[in-house]
Amino acid sequence: MAWHDLGVSSEPPVPPSYEDLLAMLVELRDRVERLEVENAELRRRLGLNSSNSSKPPSSDGLVRPRPQPGKRGSSGRRRGRQPGAPGSTLELVADPDQVVEHRPGWCANPACGERLDGCREYGRQRRQVVELPERRPVVTEHRLVAVECAGCGRVTEPPVPDGVSGRVQYGTDVKAAAVYARAAQFLPYGRVAGLMGDLLGVGVSVGFVHQVVAEAARRLGPFVSHLAALLRTERVLHADETPARLGGGFKYVHVACTPALTLFHVGGRSAADVDAGGVLPGFTGTLVRDGYAAYQHLTDAEHAWCGAHLIRDLRGVHEQDPAGQEWAEVMAGTLLMAKQLTEQAVAAGRTALTADEAGHIRACYAGAVAYGREQNPPDRDGKLPRAGTLVERFATHRDMILRFTVDLAVPFTNNQAERDLRPVKLQQKISATWRTLQGLADFATLRSYLSTATKHGMDALDVLKQLFTTGPWLPHTATSS
Repeated sequence: MAWHDLGVSSEPPVPPSYEDLLAMLVELRDRVERLEVENAELRRRLGLNSSNSSKPPSSDGLVRPRPQPGKRGSSGRRRGRQPGAPGSTLELVADPDQVVEHRPGWCANPACGERLDGCREYGRQRRQVVELPERRPVVTEHRLVAVECAGCGRVTEPPVPDGVSGRVQYGTDVKAAAVYARAAQFLPYGRVAGLMGDLLGVGVSVGFVHQVVAEAARRLGPFVSHLAALLRTERVLHADETPARLGGGFKYVHVACTPALTLFHVGGRSAADVDAGGVLPGFTGTLVRDGYAAYQHLTDAEHAWCGAHLIRDLRGVHEQDPAGQEWAEVMAGTLLMAKQLTEQAVAAGRTALTADEAGHIRACYAGAVAYGREQNPPDRDGKLPRAGTLVERFATHRDMILRFTVDLAVPFTNNQAERDLRPVKLQQKISATWRTLQGLADFATLRSYLSTATKHGMDALDVLKQLFTTGPWLPHTATSS
């Protein structure tokens, strides 16, 4: 049988031309380059954690990123409580609730053994044991006595005491304790109800806990308005946002804060959601924030970019290619050097850096940008690599990034906002998701109240009791006491 009978040509295949081979090589080279870029991007993403990116620490899971050798020097401080930090040792109280006196009845000398009645007291020690009170609720009965006048026969009834609205009800201390367990200790509603019964002897329902938490949040309307007004007058504000799980999806908890004030609100991530807190629109001070674009429309304010976020971005670039991204280490060193100079100036009581200090910082900054551009040229299509985009971010936003060197009242980082937002993550770890948007909003309102009160040295339970009696505690000034 011939080959042509099988439909197979007997002619030898025509070899590709030089042009065809060249086109195939170019296509293969482009394909390899794309795969190398994709591989590098995947490796970069796998290596991201809270120390080299903007990912929150809660995303690290059980494996915490290890510090890089040589990247961070020791602070020189020992572990544990630092010298001068307040202690928590129990102290003797002057008026104990009960006193039990222990006095020996017989002489301890085996050769003597005499009774010690009436003998002279040689010494005395005081030792106290602090114990929980008996698990028994205190019930106060209010008896409203109506009296008939003997002259005219009119019956006069006494006024009902404030807060006594029902036939049998829980008092303000019980309400405050339930809200405290939920909003300060982040317990789920069911566990709050169990805690109240197990430790306090007050059997409450889960529905009661929901009701009293919602009531507390409603009572805080005047506090929220007052706090927003105070924050708008501040010279420096911190702003940030973090996702919160809600009914299978996400909403965002926004914060505007200072070292003395904290105000949360809930929404999405748009510019309108940022404005919904009622603090940032029209704010004319300095806003410390990260690089999120939703803050860019706040043009009345000066902006300061969080240095900690920038250091993490630089570390992420440098760790992927230490030899090819040396500029990132140079820029990180420049920022840390500037931070040290500003801290030294503040410690010395100065209100500004010297001209030489400021000039040196800007020269080093410009040199790092130039070095970054040299190490990250655009490709044949004019597109910059990821590291090159970061270089241009530093070039474009130089004034915002170096704001802390111009105004020493502006901190290097946005850590204040990140610390204030941490309870949102803690709440999720302990109690998982929120079921309703109103529940998340109530949590944000209560955290605003408790965080601000704590910053002013107020006791959380005391301000919650006040909330259910005379109304919310209000900070009179923005300065913590």
